[in-house]
Amino acid sequence: MTVLYWHWIVFGVLLMAAEAAVPSFTIFWFGLGALPVAALLYFFPSMHLGIQIAAWTAASLAFTVGWFRFLKPSMDQHRTLAGMSREAIVGQVATVIAPPVESGRGVLRFTVPVVGRQEWDFYSQETGLRAGESVVVRDISGNTLIVSRKNKN
Repeated sequence: MTVLYWHWIVFGVLLMAAEAAVPSFTIFWFGLGALPVAALLYFFPSMHLGIQIAAWTAASLAFTVGWFRFLKPSMDQHRTLAGMSREAIVGQVATVIAPPVESGRGVLRFTVPVVGRQEWDFYSQETGLRAGESVVVRDISGNTLIVSRKNKN
């Protein structure tokens, strides 16, 4: 049987469609990897099947690595945390790592990640908060935590 370029297109589309049943978002990249092979085979119709499979493997790995190493982290960084579990974060103690500026906003760090992040922007009406000081999360406003100084009891 001779493999034609459109076979790779169909194979790629089927793999991308299979992603709907598997929520990992990995099969998609293997389907996308079939499309460059289809293009190569269109221009070089006598390409050996072994070379086609090697090209598919290389393209699929390149797309997968590109997704997990470059694209996904930048998307995670900019996603909204709306709907996060308020109960999981209110009352937690954190350490100030960037004291608030004139606007009252700074950056804090939890010892372990809370709701998927270890560092958070915060707002405090209290003056004089310094780096290294402990604060308690009192509320959430969007993606910003509202904090106050931790009482030293």
